[in-house]
Amino acid sequence: MYRTMPYESPLGTITLASRNDSLVGLWLDRQKYYGDTVPDETVRDDNVPILIQAKAWLDRYFAGEKPEIAELRLAPAGGEFRQAVWKILCRIPYGEVTTYGTIAKEMAALMGRKTMSSQAVGGAVGHNPISIIIPCHRVVGANGSLTGYAGGLDIKEKLLEFEGCLTASLFKPSQGTAL
Repeated sequence: MYRTMPYESPLGTITLASRNDSLVGLWLDRQKYYGDTVPDETVRDDNVPILIQAKAWLDRYFAGEKPEIAELRLAPAGGEFRQAVWKILCRIPYGEVTTYGTIAKEMAALMGRKTMSSQAVGGAVGHNPISIIIPCHRVVGANGSLTGYAGGLDIKEKLLEFEGCLTASLFKPSQGTAL
């Protein structure tokens, strides 16, 4: 059984989801792929310890603190490739960004390949079911474009501003499929 709890954030309502004692989802309203990794019915339950812990983590994050990802027991649902990409995302420091290409190179090395598609990495990043905590918003295009955020580019921009890493070299693309 999956349990959920709403969380009112500065970005709008967030839905937290758990199964057993692990956090399995964190979705913004109207987020692309909202809830797609939760195959069963959910029940709202504001008394689940991991959801209470995730709420406290988010309170600290939005208060300007830098809580550690490892403080929470996470269990995002996804295949081996996606899991590996999400582990890389967890290593991106607060207030910093990396590129899809950089992650693709790391994935290629992990898989013993010469190259890896940045688009494949982008697919895994975009399907991250625990956004914000697993910081997919810290991934940008090679040219500095704020592209490919399932929560929307405005939210991605706000998160990067919030963390102090939005610089003049980062920009919203004026056109493209990620808009």
